[in-house]
Amino acid sequence: MFSLRAGSSLLRSVSSVAAQSTSRTTSNTLRTIVPSRGYAARSSGEAIASYDTVIPEFKTYKPITPGIRHLKRPLNDHIYKGKPVRLLTTALRKKGGRNSTGRITVRFRGGGHKQRIRLIDFKRTEPGPYDVVRIEYDPGRSGHIALTKARDLKVEGRAKWKYILAPEGLRAGDVVESYRLGLPDELLKGLRNEDELELKEAEELTAEEIAQRAKDKSTSDSLLIGILRGTIIKPGNCVPLKLIPTGTVVHNVALNPLGKAILVRSAGTFAQVVHHEANGRYSHVRLQSGELRKVLSNCVASIGKVSNPLWNERQLGKAGRNRWLGWRPRVRGVAMNACDHPHGGGRGKSKSDKHPVSIWGWGTKGTRTRKPGPRGPKGSNKMVLKERPRGKERKGEGATVQ
Repeated sequence: MFSLRAGSSLLRSVSSVAAQSTSRTTSNTLRTIVPSRGYAARSSGEAIASYDTVIPEFKTYKPITPGIRHLKRPLNDHIYKGKPVRLLTTALRKKGGRNSTGRITVRFRGGGHKQRIRLIDFKRTEPGPYDVVRIEYDPGRSGHIALTKARDLKVEGRAKWKYILAPEGLRAGDVVESYRLGLPDELLKGLRNEDELELKEAEELTAEEIAQRAKDKSTSDSLLIGILRGTIIKPGNCVPLKLIPTGTVVHNVALNPLGKAILVRSAGTFAQVVHHEANGRYSHVRLQSGELRKVLSNCVASIGKVSNPLWNERQLGKAGRNRWLGWRPRVRGVAMNACDHPHGGGRGKSKSDKHPVSIWGWGTKGTRTRKPGPRGPKGSNKMVLKERPRGKERKGEGATVQ
């Protein structure tokens, strides 16, 4: 009896294993035959990454000391770990936040690690292609910088090597070029030859053929403009605003046709070309704050947005790391004496029911102290077309649904 039961149970287990193997084989066959639906095209045999996989953007540390428990730094593995080119640097003489008369004009500054200033080319007047040698760290700014080398062998001295502000995505081996002095003759040569041939042939054509040629020319002109923009609109290139198509993201915006770039130079910032006026004198640029302003079309801007966009999300981890950067402790007003701050004095932690003010008595915590742009004094800033949103408008409470 026991042998019969054992035999039947063994037969049952073997049949179940065989059924499972058959079902697995069938399901695997169906998986290979029936194509799986996906949102992106991929080749057969390619490993499908999980949607739950998160690519780390910051470098964190095992908290073996209190100073690195909360330390968080953006991952920038492409940054060069060596020293800068000494020819393109100068010494930084620290002043501790004091001006030429010895008075403190910037509070809580002093100390810090010894640094050298990197000489950045914000004018980009030298034409011709420049090869990006490497991306470097700059202690004097939040964004990264790129070391470039001129391809022209005739260029010598400081014009051969340049530091420029690196846009997001620029890497070693890329090529950047400045079109501040105009487009090179190589790009315009083909256009000039075509125009000369058309002028010679137009004398022998009829009116209908000339009209057809005009239609073809408009099509070819739009095609040439597209090719031209595809050639010059690349990250890191310095281009006049009049040649930049609307909607393009830019940085390093100049306000003087002969001056250096002034606006949009901090890490992760960008502006956008919105409109070109019909007369061709001004271009409208929207800044990241939301302000819309007019800029002369002959002024230049660099394509792309500034690198190191995660800079503002870093965490230093300890107070000493802030001291290395040259910042001293920031003292609260209620902790001072009455002669040092409007919030100072008194017994205990009291500010005497005063409105929060700065050390100079100005209203703080959102109090308006000036009226810039069109709302301000007449002729204060004629170039601002629309102020940046403030208060309820910035939070979206004053926005109307259209």
